[in-house]
Amino acid sequence: MEPLAARLDRLPRLGVGISAEPGSATRYIDPLAFRAAHPGLVHFLEYGGDLARGVDGAAHAWARAGLPATYHFLDLNLEERGDADDGWLRGTAEVARALGAAWVCGDAGRWHFGPRDRGHQILLPPILTADSAAETAETLRAVEEALGVVVLPENPPSHFYLGDLHILEYFAEVSRRADCGLLLDCAHLAIYQHLAGLPPLAGLDGFPLDRVVEIHVAGGEHRSVDGLDLIEDSHSPAVLDATWAIVDHVLPRAPRLKAIVFECEKNQPGDVVPVFEELNRRFPAGARP
Repeated sequence: MEPLAARLDRLPRLGVGISAEPGSATRYIDPLAFRAAHPGLVHFLEYGGDLARGVDGAAHAWARAGLPATYHFLDLNLEERGDADDGWLRGTAEVARALGAAWVCGDAGRWHFGPRDRGHQILLPPILTADSAAETAETLRAVEEALGVVVLPENPPSHFYLGDLHILEYFAEVSRRADCGLLLDCAHLAIYQHLAGLPPLAGLDGFPLDRVVEIHVAGGEHRSVDGLDLIEDSHSPAVLDATWAIVDHVLPRAPRLKAIVFECEKNQPGDVVPVFEELNRRFPAGARP
């Protein structure tokens, strides 16, 4: 197999991207309309979907316009090797081709219990142990081989985690075993660090940032539940200071970073413009299709 560095270096630099999910364009932000109304702010689409709902009309329109895209699956338990069955692999390959996806990505954890069902999408985090990392890596290798594209595991959000590894240690181990690139969600990491009582940058010095291809930015909201201060992964325009601190640490230290996605699919267009402007200021060398 081609060395990982060469595989990642060949990926296109996409720039700043906007997230979308099935139907989000009709109620919230239409990616093509937003791009036309705000030239230079959005360079690619990251479409988050599942096989049950497929690719919606707005994402098809984006692809027909010949614009760059990635596919973010919402229906695969990366921690469960048997979940990447032949049917899912065939269907996901078709979705990726329909979008012209530069790569595929997804939160590494569990989206469902038992048979895959459209109504699940619970997204539980992986068990943070070496055994779990090994199985996740095995799944990643199989999915990459079957799809024929780079697959990036993402650190998921949660209000609880089990296991003896820091989440960055876990994903470093996954990447080592699978010989794969990484998607670092800076908002999710801020949630984890807060829950663990750690500063935002804890553990990043030992993390393989040279394997980070994509990062995510999203808004978060502090909430108190029975006296416990939690951060909700709200995907609002209110990006937390801790998230920005992680972004600023990663940007100069991730030589293979190709893309930043602002996850904002359930907001109104005018509310998210300032964040896109800020992301373009911090990551100015993105492609301008």
